[in-house]
Amino acid sequence: MLNLPHTKFYQNDTLQERKSINIQNGKIRSIKDSESENTIDQLVVPSFIDLQIYGAGGRLFSAAPTVESLTIIEDDLLKKGTTGFLACMATNTPEVFNECIKAAKEHRSTAKNCLGLHLEGPFLNPKRLGAHVPEFVRKASLDEIKALLDFGDGVIKMMTIAPELQDDEVISYLLDNGVVVSLGHSNATYEEATNAYNKGIQTTTHLFNAMSPIHHREPGIPTAIFNHHKAAASIIVDGRHVDFEVVKFAKKLLQERLFLITDAVTECNNGPYQHVKSGDKFVMPDGTLSGSSLTMLQAVKNCIEHCAISLLEAINMATKYPARLIGIEKLTGEIAINKSADLLVLDENLNLKEVIFKGEKISI
Repeated sequence: MLNLPHTKFYQNDTLQERKSINIQNGKIRSIKDSESENTIDQLVVPSFIDLQIYGAGGRLFSAAPTVESLTIIEDDLLKKGTTGFLACMATNTPEVFNECIKAAKEHRSTAKNCLGLHLEGPFLNPKRLGAHVPEFVRKASLDEIKALLDFGDGVIKMMTIAPELQDDEVISYLLDNGVVVSLGHSNATYEEATNAYNKGIQTTTHLFNAMSPIHHREPGIPTAIFNHHKAAASIIVDGRHVDFEVVKFAKKLLQERLFLITDAVTECNNGPYQHVKSGDKFVMPDGTLSGSSLTMLQAVKNCIEHCAISLLEAINMATKYPARLIGIEKLTGEIAINKSADLLVLDENLNLKEVIFKGEKISI
């Protein structure tokens, strides 16, 4: 049993103050008025969910696709407040994909905060690859997708594809088998993107990056997202991948359909993805911008400090909205009775003081 006295937190979009949160068996069991009025309330928020991260703790998962790597990544992210994440794999050889999937399946029974895999490729558009390796890119066949999901045995939770190059039967099969499909690394026109969302594709990978842009005579993918009633999008708020002013207007248009990812990598000098740290970003050896060096907490801070996004909305973008997208909102993403006790305690400057995962304090 754990008790958090003298707290303030958001519940149903309203700031609750002077509350005491009681935690038992890994869940929030009660929320009561705090007995003392003399203590300054500490801010408690739900812990973070990152649906696209390549590595942490010095390990790039695709470069070392092992259970040990996943464990190192898990432990590092837990200390930074991310209690749920999808380990991402970039376009690569079938052999590397199989090794990553095999490791994820072996790790599943002992996994802590790894929720599964996000396959970003290889079924992308070669005209919008960014840092992805072109020789591994190809069109999907239905037989290949069936074999991939069969081998994955449920660990493949999300897949980024360029829908304009894929057959409808491929997209339908992914959706029918519970995979969250994300439009990304795509050169789709406005019409093609809109059709993809109408067919059931739920979201979009790193808005503005590696996609057809907005032009006043060719509206592109971002306009299709903005004008659609359901399409969601992730965004990298590091000031490098997307200018903060552009994040501002994207948030105004998308509201609850915009959520945060880090797309974070770590330094690596072997394999096809050799990420080199350059200031506060990572690049490939040829200088191409690759993944970020973000943490989810820093992304939240950037939203508040640079993008005119409220504290509540910045937190929702890192918790509630990604949880809803992958179907775990009944378990986590908000502070409420019977929700999983995955919580962060922040100071007045939004610095991390405590991480609580499944009701237990994590040493940070």
